[in-house]
Amino acid sequence: MTVDQILKAKGRNVYSIFSNLTVYDALKVMGEKNIGAILVMDDNILKGILSERDYARKIVLKDKSSKETFVHEIMESHVFTVKLSDNLEDCMELMSEKRIRHLPVLEDGTVVGVISISDVVKAIIEIQKDTINHLNSYISQ
Repeated sequence: MTVDQILKAKGRNVYSIFSNLTVYDALKVMGEKNIGAILVMDDNILKGILSERDYARKIVLKDKSSKETFVHEIMESHVFTVKLSDNLEDCMELMSEKRIRHLPVLEDGTVVGVISISDVVKAIIEIQKDTINHLNSYISQ
């Protein structure tokens, strides 16, 4: 299974914010969209990603104010990405190795989607169900 197949199943909604927003404003958007991470884009260029983990570790634990801190101050600027043609196993390996939960999907330098660890796990479960069904029908014959 490829990233493109995952996005066809889940959709290609991409939520993003500008780097000059406050962390508080970013968290409001994340809450409204019910997402755990949001892309940071300026002039349609991917600049970083901000996650709930960033908030917890870089604001809450450091006793900073989310209303006075800007997204660009705490976002992760080294963003790992994948392509539509990448396979599920490569995504899982990258996420596990780098300990990340979200991967923006780029095609020709443009963000065309985002996949999460839960998207990857759901896809693996579906593949396993199909395999089990196939084996059961083979055994029953």
